[in-house]
Amino acid sequence: MATHPLQANANLTFNNALTTTLLTWFLDTSANHHITPNLTSMTSSKPYLSNDHLHVRDGKGLVISNIAHSKIHSPNCTFTLSNILHVPNIKKPLLSVQKFYLKNNIFFEIHSFLFYVKDLMAKEVFLSGHRKDGLYVLSELSTTSLP
Repeated sequence: MATHPLQANANLTFNNALTTTLLTWFLDTSANHHITPNLTSMTSSKPYLSNDHLHVRDGKGLVISNIAHSKIHSPNCTFTLSNILHVPNIKKPLLSVQKFYLKNNIFFEIHSFLFYVKDLMAKEVFLSGHRKDGLYVLSELSTTSLP
């Protein structure tokens, strides 16, 4: 079976280990994959069998251990996250904005301190989140607090 090189990118790097809740994601407009340091909130996973690494802004190559899948629930629908890279040494789970909107027929409306995930056609709000420490955060709490 032929393998193709994976060129994964992430826009964020962190020096301090931070604890996040199980269903918290940080929006990343530069990431081309969803990335998680933790498999506990994933619905399924399988070992990643290539030698590819996730390259982060500081040039480091982080080991990709698994490919996983998960779901984000809102009161009106469920979003599936496919082919999430499990990278144990990344400090925060990153949601690829591009991958998320292309897969789910939605758009992001981003404001100074909050954002909304809306249906592309009906403009209905499915999810919302807030900015914390300069990062936009989507968590289980924010998925149920619609405007």
